[in-house]
Amino acid sequence: MDSESRAAADLLAALCRAAEGFAKLRHPFIRREPLSRLDPARAVVGTDFVLPDGRMVRFAVTLAAGDDGFRVGGEVSVEERVLLDLPAHSTAAVREALAVFDDYTAEVLSRAPLFLEELIEEISA
Repeated sequence: MDSESRAAADLLAALCRAAEGFAKLRHPFIRREPLSRLDPARAVVGTDFVLPDGRMVRFAVTLAAGDDGFRVGGEVSVEERVLLDLPAHSTAAVREALAVFDDYTAEVLSRAPLFLEELIEEISA
């Protein structure tokens, strides 16, 4: 397998790992919907939760490709309010982009339970 094919395989593996992690993200009192969007030069993977008050909470990571390389991002938002905005990371190296993508996925997933509990408490208050 040449290096471009290997990079493509690694990209697919990273997207699958992220999708699997977000698929495991659940809360007993909140409805959720998986989020996967593959545009020509951008992938978004995550989960949308619909709070009991109707607001949508999005947990997502993005990986985009452009002429100058790759850009990775991650965020947690409820409607228009951003709760977590990981700094956009740009690199020309696909391996570095995938490593950051994995790190950002882990960061968003690790903080999700706390954010969900805080939002439920907000509603209950």
